[in-house]
Amino acid sequence: MRLAWLGLEATGKAHMNRFFFAPVSRVRRVLAVVGLAALTAWSAPAQATRIKDVAAVQGVRTNQLTGYGLVVGLDGTGDQSSQMPYTGQTLNNYLQQLGITLPPGANFQPRNVAAVLVTAQLPAFARPGQAIDVTVSSIGNAKSLRGGTLITTPLRGVDGEIYALAQGNLLVGGAGAAAGGSSVTINHLSVGRIPGGGQVERTVPTPLLLGETVDLNLNASDFQTARRVAQAINSAMGEGTAQALDGRLVRVRAPLDPNARVAFLADIEELPLELARPVARVVVNSRTGSVVMNQAVTLGAAAVAHGNLSVSISSTPQVSQPGPFAPPGAQTVVTERADIQVSQEGGALIKVEASAQLSDVVKALNALGATPQDLVAILQAMRAAGALKAELEVI
Repeated sequence: MRLAWLGLEATGKAHMNRFFFAPVSRVRRVLAVVGLAALTAWSAPAQATRIKDVAAVQGVRTNQLTGYGLVVGLDGTGDQSSQMPYTGQTLNNYLQQLGITLPPGANFQPRNVAAVLVTAQLPAFARPGQAIDVTVSSIGNAKSLRGGTLITTPLRGVDGEIYALAQGNLLVGGAGAAAGGSSVTINHLSVGRIPGGGQVERTVPTPLLLGETVDLNLNASDFQTARRVAQAINSAMGEGTAQALDGRLVRVRAPLDPNARVAFLADIEELPLELARPVARVVVNSRTGSVVMNQAVTLGAAAVAHGNLSVSISSTPQVSQPGPFAPPGAQTVVTERADIQVSQEGGALIKVEASAQLSDVVKALNALGATPQDLVAILQAMRAAGALKAELEVI
């Protein structure tokens, strides 16, 4: 038994003597602590993925709501009604509902009102009276929604029915100032949020309690994951309880009693699951140059040479003045002198060793010394040459 396993690895003779000549009671206490720690580590459950992390019950989802409304109380930063006539028209219609009628031909151009779109997510199993968060976005030319108040706005689903009402004071995480034609803006001022500003008015029915089976939809299509989910459920709940129908759908037989079904699904979601190795994939963002790869990416032996070509163009103004004996009418002329330089950095041929682990892949790619933008081109070329053992996805 090595001393390092006991956490008592010593360097030097003095340390060794101090350990071996320690009192017996002290050594027993150390062994007891180490044994207890080892027993605890052995008995502690491993951190495994749960079924709820890779699958969701079909039909249990959120629903998108949207509505059109007005934000009032702005400090002169609202819509310009001359350019956005629908803002004044909407406010006029709202006042008519309150019994206020403006005289015909009245020039109605308020600067403290803004037309907005209100969006919200209706959670699954939401009941009437529950509060939800809403997001308010300007659709006109309002400069800022800071300090505004959203008046009562019905939120509708895709079926046109009203499922919630929104109202409240906006929280805008930004600030702005303008003076003398100069302006300073921090964050975004045309979008705000009202925490708990929506109130649910109608329940969306879910098919959770319908039928003898419940379908689990996997977050990603994978036949191995679907099979392992079905095996984990059958091992815990009995053979034949779950069946993988394809790479994304697992059908589970569930109790008919609502209370029993809820408890059954709660137990299923907490079942541990060992996932198969994912498909090797490299995701490249062509706009930012970001490169992300998962642990299954491997490299084959290859040779890479990458050089940079740069073109530099500089322009220098030059003044040409008439001479002392120039004819009448001669003028001073300003000309531009262009200097073009083309330089190309030689790319040495670098051998990339075969790598089977992600850490080795990172070391091999770092050895190339390429920038993120160059690395995108290198990865594409390596994928075409068959040296990159992964799918290359460009977003």
